[in-house]
Amino acid sequence: MSSPSTEETERETAESRPKIAVHNLWKIFGKNADSILGTDSENLDHETIRERTGCTVAVRDVSFDVAPGEIFVVMGLSGSGKSTLVRCLTRLIEPTGGQVLLDGEDIGKADAHALRELRRNKIAMVFQHFGLLPNRKVIDNVAYGLEVRGAGKDERYAKARQMIEMVGLSGYEDSRPGQLSGGMQQRVGLARALAVEPEVLLFDEPFSALDPLIRRDMQNEVIRLQRELDVTAVFITHDLSEALKLGDRIAIMRDGELVQMGTPEELVGSPADDYVRDFVADVARTDVLTVSWLMRAPAEGEPLDGPVTAPRTVVRDIVPLLAKGTAPVRVMAGDRLLGVVGRTDVLRIIAEDQEDPEQNDLPATAAPTADADTGPDRATGV
Repeated sequence: MSSPSTEETERETAESRPKIAVHNLWKIFGKNADSILGTDSENLDHETIRERTGCTVAVRDVSFDVAPGEIFVVMGLSGSGKSTLVRCLTRLIEPTGGQVLLDGEDIGKADAHALRELRRNKIAMVFQHFGLLPNRKVIDNVAYGLEVRGAGKDERYAKARQMIEMVGLSGYEDSRPGQLSGGMQQRVGLARALAVEPEVLLFDEPFSALDPLIRRDMQNEVIRLQRELDVTAVFITHDLSEALKLGDRIAIMRDGELVQMGTPEELVGSPADDYVRDFVADVARTDVLTVSWLMRAPAEGEPLDGPVTAPRTVVRDIVPLLAKGTAPVRVMAGDRLLGVVGRTDVLRIIAEDQEDPEQNDLPATAAPTADADTGPDRATGV
């Protein structure tokens, strides 16, 4: 049996390693910020550091990986450090300490030329404020990154038209930004970022200024484009519903630190502390949790002729199946039974969603009962 070639080994290594790896990243604003690292200040809270040094810790010892093709969402309240963090990834803001690796290469070691090439060719950013050139037509705005790169006019216009069509703005090539709505301007910004065919897209609260309907459309657009182009994305937001919709994984920040990181299901199903619990308190868990989260081993004598579903099915989607009969839904992986989910299991989640945080008892109207599996619940249809 022949050994794998060098080319095959390199490809396998590239596929297995993170697209972005962040190790122990710090950003401290203030005079002599560098001197704080390596002292006992690393073990002090933000207020003590500010009182002793006059410095402000914006990002504190943050580490995470982003897999190729993943949408990684960073969320938190204003002042949590999320926007500073995303700017440190491309050194728009210089980190005080730590490492940012892109495909295994340390961005912190890049000289001015290498950093400029990185921003032109590999990473593109989409900001909340569109940053369009008001005196240029849409097609010239979209082609701008290619122009900076030195592409010829025919090449960059052909690519710009392709991106304009991709984001649904065909027919507006000769319009000026001021003639477009906010949502359309953000589509121009997205097309401009995509035109350079980046490997990584960084979004810094790009839709927070848009009205809810346009915002939803733009979220759907990001999901569609990411699937079509398979780019890696880091998306900054303060909106939990946006994070849950877009993120393959979500990192929640507070005071510059990562509080919890995981899939939407992990954050909603097992919040790490009261801070995260408050974030997800208003989320209907039946809309986020999958049956794999609820499934259990069948009880003795429990019928196993109920409907079948896949492990990643959202709980909400099995409610109609449970309403049709008394047998639990079987969770299957091919021909293998992984577990079952019955009406009582779903009612328990619904009851917990409705629970008063000031009380320990479940509301009588929602609490599962011993005979909950004998017929549909009037309120839920389960």
